[in-house]
Amino acid sequence: MSRAAERLRTVIHHLDGATASIRASPTSAQTLTYSPPQKLRYSFDTGILTPEQRLFYEENGFLVIKNLVSETDIDRFRKEFEQICQQKVKVPGLIVMRDVAIAKSEFVPDQRAVSKLQDFQEDPELFRYCALPQILKYVECFTGPNIMAMHTMLINKPPDAGKKTSRHPMHQDLHYFPFRPTDRIVCAWTAMERVTRQNGCLVVLPGTHKGTLKEHDYPDWEGGVNKMYHGVRDYDPNHPRLYVEMEKGDTVFFHPLLIHGSGMNQTQGFRKAISCHYASGDCYYIDVRGTTQENIESEVKDIALKKYGVNELAFQDMWALRGRLVQGERTSL
Repeated sequence: MSRAAERLRTVIHHLDGATASIRASPTSAQTLTYSPPQKLRYSFDTGILTPEQRLFYEENGFLVIKNLVSETDIDRFRKEFEQICQQKVKVPGLIVMRDVAIAKSEFVPDQRAVSKLQDFQEDPELFRYCALPQILKYVECFTGPNIMAMHTMLINKPPDAGKKTSRHPMHQDLHYFPFRPTDRIVCAWTAMERVTRQNGCLVVLPGTHKGTLKEHDYPDWEGGVNKMYHGVRDYDPNHPRLYVEMEKGDTVFFHPLLIHGSGMNQTQGFRKAISCHYASGDCYYIDVRGTTQENIESEVKDIALKKYGVNELAFQDMWALRGRLVQGERTSL
């Protein structure tokens, strides 16, 4: 680490907390100007993130850690995914999703028909991802020491069938979550193979995590939209965007208000990634009735009614049932 970076870490260590801030100290070679202090709102100093990484996340709302998950682990996750797709493994509560274009074609019980597995918390092999020590040590930088795994996915983005349905509209993950505070929620998203613009890497709007939760709904796309793929209704199309290309094992951590999505898979192969949304065990549930999240609450309840025949379950209870403690104490969620 450079001497300047070491000094910056010391400054952050001393100033970190509710009133933490960094002030520039001009030298004789600098022009003396005043800028307001920058508060470190979005991360904790646990000794894992460098000062540069903390500041990058502070400004941009995401951070990529290279080669975090081993090839051995990823290959095990891939094998389990294939077993589930071939119906050799049954997982309670698992939601198996298919691309709308594939769902309308002849069903084949293998990975070609599956675009996403959701809620795999009851599968010991896949859920092992959520408890990997090398993942949790970074998650703790954003949530604190009490960590709940709240939402799990394995995404198998298929080659686009010509309808552009393999796209995921720009959205904010917080739209789906009835718990707060927002800044104590983070997603870990790991590439299971090389991810590029060609096969539909993540695209993010850096800095949008500093805004508020926007209204979401299904976009009006000619080729159709996959179930529960809500998109932001109003955002600045001229906002600079960044394509997050990654190698196998790379992991991106991002804030739930960051506006992001993914493009079409224009290759002949599938693009796989595994992810988990984490929240502090100290987070609390909110009532989303009368808010912009009311539409997703209604849709989730409809799905629960069709899948399980249950209509009395509250939105918050659905999340409480799928949440799993992976570190520390479950104090609230």
